[in-house]
Amino acid sequence: MEELLELRELLLADRVSDALLLVEEMTEMSKDDKLNKIFSFGVILLLNLIKQVTEGRTTRSWETSILNAVKQIQRTNQRRKAGGMYLTVQELQDTLEDAYDSALRQAALEAFEGRYDAAELAQRVEQEVVIDRAIALIVGSETDPAIG
Repeated sequence: MEELLELRELLLADRVSDALLLVEEMTEMSKDDKLNKIFSFGVILLLNLIKQVTEGRTTRSWETSILNAVKQIQRTNQRRKAGGMYLTVQELQDTLEDAYDSALRQAALEAFEGRYDAAELAQRVEQEVVIDRAIALIVGSETDPAIG
């Protein structure tokens, strides 16, 4: 809100170049916020996909969490007025790769009743396969989060 007030003051003072710099900064802040939300929902998505793959089963709860995370990522990534997406598929993949370690650590607490630490769980799952599956769900080329 402060930025909008500052922008108003800059425009009223006819300081257009300063106003444009502020607009650019606000745009970056908005994109950073979107990236953070996508990262957070990415952790939830990957966590549940990791549990599915390592345990070789699924639950309705995991499937619901997967669908909710996918929906939130899609919503956050969508440009409403301009159309298109904020992040490209490659940028989504980079974000999910960044989120993977957090998801793996959380999955180690939940999968197999916490019997394995993150390093042991990592040996039971291929990161690339999980991330590829997550991307397929997000871009819509796969719709069923259940295994099989």
